Amino acid sequence: MTKSKKPDFRPDDFVVYPAHGVGKIINIEDQEIAGIRLELFVISFEKDKMTLRVPTHKATEIGMRPLSAPDVVTKALDTLKGKAKVKRAMWSRRAQEYEQKINSGDLMAIAEVVRDLHRSDDQREQSYSERQLYEAALERLTREVAAVAGVDEAGAQKKVDEVLLGRAA
Repeated sequence: MTKSKKPDFRPDDFVVYPAHGVGKIINIEDQEIAGIRLELFVISFEKDKMTLRVPTHKATEIGMRPLSAPDVVTKALDTLKGKAKVKRAMWSRRAQEYEQKINSGDLMAIAEVVRDLHRSDDQREQSYSERQLYEAALERLTREVAAVAGVDEAGAQKKVDEVLLGRAA
């Protein structure tokens, strides 16, 4: 087992876990699992009512990262202002790509998904799967914007909505 560099996270830090979005480290604990002593980050995802334990030496390997810098959030919000880039591939292929972008944990990639799947009122209706992907991406984006800006999710949602609605005008 190779030891990779241990990330510098502390209790009460907000982190982004690729498959689940923004969580808060509530503790760092030692546990013995299958006879091996492991140091684990205990991450709480309040909204999902979920607690995740991640071995500290695996955190960077799986893509766990600190919150984006405010300038990255600004860039992500600017991405939302752009024109949707919808490939002409089959929906199943596009859906797969969107899913990968959402689960990458990369804020810019998530913003691209929100931009590409956003529909204004005068556009055609979204399919169920399109709507699910859009809402998942929007939620991840909103949570990180909220955590970085230090506002509640409703405030961050309003900010994101303003950018999306401003694009339509």
